[in-house]
Amino acid sequence: MSLILDIISTAAILYLVAAGLLMIYGVMKIANFAHGAFLTLGAYVCLVVTKLGVSPWFALPAAILIGGFFGMFVEHFIVKPLYARPLDAILATWGLGIVIAQVITLIFGREVQFANSPMSGPMDVFGTEYSSYRVMLIGIAALLAAILTFLLTRTRFGLVTRAVIMNENLARGLGIHSGRVRFFTFSLGAGLGCLAGTLITPLSSVDPGMGIPWLINAFMLVMVAGSSMSGLVLATLLFGGIQILLSTFVSPVLGGIAIVLLAAITLRIRPKGFSND
Repeated sequence: MSLILDIISTAAILYLVAAGLLMIYGVMKIANFAHGAFLTLGAYVCLVVTKLGVSPWFALPAAILIGGFFGMFVEHFIVKPLYARPLDAILATWGLGIVIAQVITLIFGREVQFANSPMSGPMDVFGTEYSSYRVMLIGIAALLAAILTFLLTRTRFGLVTRAVIMNENLARGLGIHSGRVRFFTFSLGAGLGCLAGTLITPLSSVDPGMGIPWLINAFMLVMVAGSSMSGLVLATLLFGGIQILLSTFVSPVLGGIAIVLLAAITLRIRPKGFSND
């Protein structure tokens, strides 16, 4: 049971980390390489809340708001002028990530720091003692998946978003303001990235470069999922499960590179990954 919970909780963490990146890539077809910086920003939101002595729960809404507002700024002033030049947009977001990391280093220093967790200790799960915080992350990931699925399939925002994904020129011809869709999508993706950074922080340390390893895995998962939220769920469960099995029974080193290797093999066999498009 402990191994099963490890697999499910790892998949939940990977989903939380990659969901915001998928929102941006699915609509805008731009690989946001500043996503790692958004994760790091969320981690430092959690750290600041810890240093202020405020309840760790406060970090969650604070991360969404800070990430969302920062995403608005980035989309309007950096990404928007580069819509027609996706390669330049990738380079711009990569450079932005470096700038954010340097600014964080100037403010907080390079040292490794730690933040408080909103939950601590084990809990009983079907007779197995397991981390209560990781169980909570499973619930948050499931709730987020349900909310995003509802948003994209049962609301007007989801309807116009899917129209922009399928054919942006036709969508504009039908009166859909694609620029507004891109603006809100990027802001939402940034907010989710910042929230993910806050959520994963209690499981690890905080430092200015912590977002890079997560960015690599999230990027590979998104490439496999395409623009499909269900594809992302499948990818995180499958790849996360294999990662845990390899780390447990073979080698932690092999487990650490499992997602990258599996994604490369999957894309070689299925260029569109798990997407239904």
